[in-house]
Amino acid sequence: MNNIYKSLLLMGVCSSATVPVMAITEEADTTRHQPMTETNVKLNEVVVTGLTGHQKLGTSAAPISIVSSRQLEAQPSTNIIDAISHQPGVSQITTGSGISKPVIRGMGYNRVVVVNDGVRQEGQQWGDEHGVEIDAASVHSVEILKGPASLMYGSDALAGVIVFNSAPVLPMGEMSGNIMSGYQTNNGLFDYSLNFAGNKRGFVWNTRYSGKMAHAYKNRYDGYVYGSAFREQSFVQMLGWNHRVGHTHLTLDYYHLTPGIIEGERDEETGRLEIPDGFNLKSYGRSLPFQQIHHYKAVLDNMWYVGEGNIKLLAAYQQNRRQEYEEKRDECGLDLMLHTVNYDLHYTSPLLGSWKIAAGLNGMWQRSVNKGTEFLIPDYSLFDYGLFATATCNVDKLNLSGGVRYDHRHLHGDNLLEDEEDGGVVERFKAFSRGFDGFSGSLGMAYELLPNFNIKLNASCGFRAPNISELASNGEHEGTQRYEIGNTALKPEQSWQLDLGLDYSSEIVSAELSLFANRISNYIFSTRLTDADGTPVVTDGSDTYRFTSGDARLMGGEVHVDVHPFERLHIGNSFAYVDAVQLGQPHEAKYLPFTPAPRWQGDVRYEIVCDGRTFDNMYVKFAVDCNLRQNHYYAAGGTETATPSYTLLNMYAGTDIKSHGKRIASLYVSCENITDRAYQSHLSRLKYLDVNKATGRMGVFNMGRNFTFKVVVPIGL
Repeated sequence: MNNIYKSLLLMGVCSSATVPVMAITEEADTTRHQPMTETNVKLNEVVVTGLTGHQKLGTSAAPISIVSSRQLEAQPSTNIIDAISHQPGVSQITTGSGISKPVIRGMGYNRVVVVNDGVRQEGQQWGDEHGVEIDAASVHSVEILKGPASLMYGSDALAGVIVFNSAPVLPMGEMSGNIMSGYQTNNGLFDYSLNFAGNKRGFVWNTRYSGKMAHAYKNRYDGYVYGSAFREQSFVQMLGWNHRVGHTHLTLDYYHLTPGIIEGERDEETGRLEIPDGFNLKSYGRSLPFQQIHHYKAVLDNMWYVGEGNIKLLAAYQQNRRQEYEEKRDECGLDLMLHTVNYDLHYTSPLLGSWKIAAGLNGMWQRSVNKGTEFLIPDYSLFDYGLFATATCNVDKLNLSGGVRYDHRHLHGDNLLEDEEDGGVVERFKAFSRGFDGFSGSLGMAYELLPNFNIKLNASCGFRAPNISELASNGEHEGTQRYEIGNTALKPEQSWQLDLGLDYSSEIVSAELSLFANRISNYIFSTRLTDADGTPVVTDGSDTYRFTSGDARLMGGEVHVDVHPFERLHIGNSFAYVDAVQLGQPHEAKYLPFTPAPRWQGDVRYEIVCDGRTFDNMYVKFAVDCNLRQNHYYAAGGTETATPSYTLLNMYAGTDIKSHGKRIASLYVSCENITDRAYQSHLSRLKYLDVNKATGRMGVFNMGRNFTFKVVVPIGL
């Protein structure tokens, strides 16, 4: 009974409450009334995705963070990565308010695999300003796996995996829906989402349509930032059949994002950002330059029970088209089209004594073509596959897990000849072919030392092949204002990581400690080129960057403590730290680029009403987000600079509204950056745009004070 109640708590019901009685029907046709006592959330009751299927969080040797549906619902954000960026150990590389890339423990780009609808999301994620093409409203919950997770997902899962879970299928005979809408004052962001799902005699469906639009955001130093407006649309349709021996689900997904490109050009005398004559900064229309991203996806998910085990077969097709419009609204320069086919076939055994085993094959095929007049990467083809086997063993209070994987990836880049103005021909890209092989493995244990006190230890190694941009880019990237040059001689990255975790929970205190040490061979990054005098090399009007590699060492961890001295009060604190060093290098090249600053987050939450007649789960929360000064930066060639510390004060409140015992609406209001602090995140790409000559400040600053209002109306049928 307590386990059922804890599950309800984790789904967003009030954190502790007293329910008078519950009727229990026994086999002898008698009814007994059992009082239900107060309890607090225990993290080890949460079910997560494990190596051999679902398992309790407490028995997972690898560090995993969970973001529940109610947390996502209540958290104000401009995109799905922004919504999870408050989790310890998770950061975001941002380009204004519309584009965010996930960073786990100091590593991002192709080192983080994003999984949605059961497949890895493929959308040119090597680019600085290429976000994640997923509608935040369609995500039901999130699992964040920290550390090498290559056993299940192959190359690129070096830093970890972010799994965006869709809403579970409704019980037989039920239909429901919801309407969500929100507004943000700083950038006028207005969003809405409509959902309808059901299950009739095994025929299941889930339909969602969402829209979002925002004008330019503002801050104290820059005013309204020209080019930061964006529009977004999304449609998701799941159709399927649940039968006695398994299920077949087909998910069709369309995502369209139109973000502006912030160039940060300023008037030399006033220092103000340049704005075209007559342009209204509160307009929701497109402002040149801008991007246009279309992402199509079809996923066929099949599962069959074989005895008490199961076989899963998944196949998917994705098409990502990314266009950049610079001078004209109807003529794009860069135009990349990426086709991806994903496949996954694996078997999960039943419980064999204390053991459970899974084995399978998965991978993908890709083809990317240039359809525009400007070029950054060559046309290329990619094919990879991976063979894996994993096992878990549960003996009393000890849970063991581990596995091995072999990956092979072949990548071929096409050549490209370009006509010159004088009538000559130049080879823009040379044809090349590379093959990459890698082994991954892990071995871990979770042991319950004392009741509610677990110790976890995990050793793992991961593999990542260089991406097409790192190998062969040769062109100006308008969105980043860089001229990028690849290096076809790059070797694969190989990671060796050790994780140590401790977690404890009681009626008053819940605490988690996660420490890690990571050694990476051939760590790939880009550095700004300079001449003999130290002056940046300029190509086609932009600073020039070349990809290189070296050996790296990352160490750090996260600690989270939640104290609830009495029923309705929660005091939370978390701290995350990463020290990312490139070995054997001089001081200016010692630290890896895009390393997040040490971060402390604290909050005090008070539940005003819990299980009331009209209002339920009414709460107010005050939070502090403190990013310490980042002095550990990659200074070679002026690639990065130090970032001062800053502290943001935030306030959140929300409540459910009930009628006749049912929730009819949820209301949320928040104010982030209450003091309107002007700041720059160390992971903001806008930090390195033009200098304001009137003030001496470099780059564009992050969003200022922002109020958010949100309403969710569930519809039960």
